[in-house]
Amino acid sequence: MDALEIMTNLHLVVPYYQAVFSADEHKVIGYEVLGRYQTDDEVISLGAFFSDDSIPDEYRIEVDNLIVEKAITALIDTEEDVYLFINKNANLLMTDSDETFLNMLLSFQAQGVSLNKIVLEVTEHQYTGDIDQLYHLLTYYRTYGLKIAVDNIGKESSNLDRIGLLTPDILKVDLQALRKTSTSQSYFDVLYTISLLARKIGATLLYEDIETLFQLQFAWSNGGRYYQGYYLHQPCEKFVSADFQKGRLKQEIHQFTQQEKKKIQSRYILSDLLQNEVSLSLGRHKNLMNYNELITELALDLKDKTFRIYICDEDGFQQSANYFKHHNLWTLQREYENKNWSWRPYFLENIMRMKRNKKGILSDLYSDIETGEMIRTFSYPLTVDHYLFVDIPYQYLYENEGLL
Repeated sequence: MDALEIMTNLHLVVPYYQAVFSADEHKVIGYEVLGRYQTDDEVISLGAFFSDDSIPDEYRIEVDNLIVEKAITALIDTEEDVYLFINKNANLLMTDSDETFLNMLLSFQAQGVSLNKIVLEVTEHQYTGDIDQLYHLLTYYRTYGLKIAVDNIGKESSNLDRIGLLTPDILKVDLQALRKTSTSQSYFDVLYTISLLARKIGATLLYEDIETLFQLQFAWSNGGRYYQGYYLHQPCEKFVSADFQKGRLKQEIHQFTQQEKKKIQSRYILSDLLQNEVSLSLGRHKNLMNYNELITELALDLKDKTFRIYICDEDGFQQSANYFKHHNLWTLQREYENKNWSWRPYFLENIMRMKRNKKGILSDLYSDIETGEMIRTFSYPLTVDHYLFVDIPYQYLYENEGLL
């Protein structure tokens, strides 16, 4: 809609609120403040107004600050003890040389509003200036107690290095792509990387754009403490009860918990099964001193549970070839002998676990470098310093419940 129409009818500019829910208490812990233009006939989102660079900066800053002012005033009136998530265009924030936004917050602080309850949201990939300057500005806001959230991670080309530099308190991860009929594995890999980043920098994960039960379950099972989206609450002009979805969230998370426990149990069962089968097979072939002959016999005994099998020493040097199955044909790949795998994540840690516990380990799910398929690996202590590795194919995991 026309920017001048908005500027001449500022009384029609209002905040709407979308609730943010917590996994630990199953209740509303805050609201994202959204701009709306409300007439007698319709309610129009102001998202396009704020993202239109052709509209003068002073217009957008004025409307944005008006929405924030009305939202905080409403919060004072209701005496709700919740967070307010306030979106700010990082480029506009840098042009606020008069500190209009900060001074407004300080005036509310004088009325008893805790700035610790204000979460400032910025979208890193939309910022066009010097990232160091933005870092210093956000650090300055932090000195007043504000929390910092980086928004829309996973939606566009977010730069994880830049996000790490900003050291946000909250990472808001967009789950819109999960609604597609086919989501690439690389998308899940990116989300996994984001969860690792959050852990490293001490940030809380907030998953947004949740519109289905599947997305909520994904958020819960991937480290999400906070949830937001139409599935739980659509933006409205008033605050809701803190227990608005408590019963529903408690029930659905209970179901997630039961399903996850079954998956964990399935992995333990597979690990025990492989432990027994490998032990029995080794007992039958204990006279085989040549490792290439040994892995050939082991692979035949394990049948459809493996597509690749090999032996390494405790420093990661491969002591056998790879015995590899492709299109049901087995091949001895001698070029892998003496290759070193100690650089791979968790390799040495798992070696030490097997050395200490004297039993095999089933890995987490990961993408195989060569085949690109999602697989698991069962590692087994063969001798004091030699270890067997059994790669389990995707097809077997798919056909057995709880292993994917």
